[in-house]
Amino acid sequence: MKIVIAHSEEEFGKLAFAEIREVVYQDPACTLGLATGSTPIPLYKEMVKDHQENGTSYGKVRTFNLDEYVGLPKEHPESYISFMTRNLFSHVDIDMKNVNIPNGLAPDITAECARYSSLLDKVSVDVQVLGIGANGHIAFNEPGTPFDSKTHQVFLTQKTISDNARFFDSIDQVPKSALTMGIGEIMNAKKLLMLAAGSNKADAVYKMIKGPVDPSCPASILQKHPDVVIVLDRAAAAKL
Repeated sequence: MKIVIAHSEEEFGKLAFAEIREVVYQDPACTLGLATGSTPIPLYKEMVKDHQENGTSYGKVRTFNLDEYVGLPKEHPESYISFMTRNLFSHVDIDMKNVNIPNGLAPDITAECARYSSLLDKVSVDVQVLGIGANGHIAFNEPGTPFDSKTHQVFLTQKTISDNARFFDSIDQVPKSALTMGIGEIMNAKKLLMLAAGSNKADAVYKMIKGPVDPSCPASILQKHPDVVIVLDRAAAAKL
């Protein structure tokens, strides 16, 4: 487990991008696992900058996102496909046919989970980008999720719904569930790139790195992975 601490948002993005750049440069047809949320935005800015300034191509890269809301139209600004398009896909030369995100509008959610899981069974993700929740969750895998879980539907807690209400016109519009890659599938990636920023993540970061490996902190399972890089800002690293 390699831990690096950034002293600015720009450095945070550069340190994270160094791990992605190495993989893309070595294999222009690599497979990247991607994440949403505010934490990976500095990484995506560096990927875009490198593409625009150095011509790094993502034309052959295949991507798999961790999760997506159920029932949210793809064009909604808070859908994860909209997020990825806005922050990365529309600024690089990626072929959208190579982009994979769970379909939260699928008529049969169980079948969609099985479909996405089957896709993941057939690929080898070279590096999976991750974030961590304040309670130690990774993707939408909340505390108590089995470490061998596969893609599944998660019903959001009332706290999560309330926290997300600020992104919507009203709390009634907040999705009540999401599809998420399982912890077992996340752990199958060759390399895990965990990004964490902010003092509200400090406790979870400590448990992830120093605590026992236990489903009460899903991210603690990263201790068992052979190749993990953790990029932190000073606030997130405060309790190490």
